[in-house]
Amino acid sequence: MNTTARVFLKAKEEAEIKQGFPWVFDNEIDSVKFYADDGSGVKQTSLADCAVKNGEAVEVFAKGGAFLGTGIINRASKITVRLIGSEHADQIFADIKGYWAKRIRDAYNIRRLHYSESDSCRLVFAEADFIPGLIVERYVDESGKVYLVVQFLALACEVFREEIVSALKETVKPYGIYERDDAGVRDKEGLSEKAGWIGAAREESIVIVENGIRLEVDIAHGQKTGYFLDQKDNRRIAATYCHGKKVLDTFTHTGAFGLNAAKAGAKDVTSVDISAEAVELVKKNIALNGFEDRMKAVCADVFDLLKTYEEKGEKFDVIILDPPAFTKSAKAIQKAYSGYKEINLRAMRLLREGGILITCSCSYFFDANNFYAMLTHAATDSHRRVQILEKRGAGADHPVLLGYSRSEYLKCAITRVL
Repeated sequence: MNTTARVFLKAKEEAEIKQGFPWVFDNEIDSVKFYADDGSGVKQTSLADCAVKNGEAVEVFAKGGAFLGTGIINRASKITVRLIGSEHADQIFADIKGYWAKRIRDAYNIRRLHYSESDSCRLVFAEADFIPGLIVERYVDESGKVYLVVQFLALACEVFREEIVSALKETVKPYGIYERDDAGVRDKEGLSEKAGWIGAAREESIVIVENGIRLEVDIAHGQKTGYFLDQKDNRRIAATYCHGKKVLDTFTHTGAFGLNAAKAGAKDVTSVDISAEAVELVKKNIALNGFEDRMKAVCADVFDLLKTYEEKGEKFDVIILDPPAFTKSAKAIQKAYSGYKEINLRAMRLLREGGILITCSCSYFFDANNFYAMLTHAATDSHRRVQILEKRGAGADHPVLLGYSRSEYLKCAITRVL
């Protein structure tokens, strides 16, 4: 007898899930059918009245009874069910350790198609790799040691922590695993924040090599998982436009875009960040690569600095805009639009004739339609004509899941400004 609770959706709420969307929100649920703990048999109630415990597996059905998949319920979250598979629960749990081991192996093997054993890359990209809420970065230091930085950002993966960590150890054989579950999103899942080594403690600061550039990465204290691997390929391509050029690299974080530009032969690179800690790290990375003669780090508010440069009549050949997400909700899109437009408009005015603007947005709420509309309006108001040379996104280690648009979050436009 299958005693797994069943979640029934309201009418017509199944369309997105059939297309691949992996979440069920609380307001989409009509009722829950479950076996009562007191032995009184099957009950069917509203979500609010159901006795299913958070973290338990449930099967999801359309209003008409069509089976949609198996997920983990969490009534502490607006995302009440995160789907973990299209199979029935009894099939998944017949060998739950093997189930997650296969998911980890699949993710690892996909990366092997594009990256060598010495490359750092994102190993697991949550829902896009069919492991809801799980982020795994694979860092390889200069000596070849492999470090994993993991984030269990949802209850749907937290409940399988033991199986997932075991699979990572078996497949990747890492030198060390560091947990960065100090993210506020865990609060929304009813989970406490924490951070630390899983197993033996190792070095918290390591040096990796990306595109031939040496970079210090603080896996314990750096932003999110210590470094933003998603721009690796974009940094390499951006560098091809920088030989012999004067480059402004803004929102630089670790200085990676600027360092790639310097390696490609840029004659002058200024990397800017508002964080004093980030600027100190950039200075370390400049020294690690011997670029002191042509690259400097500046601590400043990018909005203010762009305005100051414009007032002084400063000009650049290449400008890189890689800001943090200006919006983390749909409600703040208009405010984000203004922020993105301002920095792009000022950057366009600071470029010499035919200069290159490399501009990005990492907010999935600020989608491609908004992003390219913003660029159009910035060009109009700056009285510039703009050619888009390339439209790019995240690297191959950040796959996009059809039906789940949030996995296609990064926009990177390489443009020529006239």
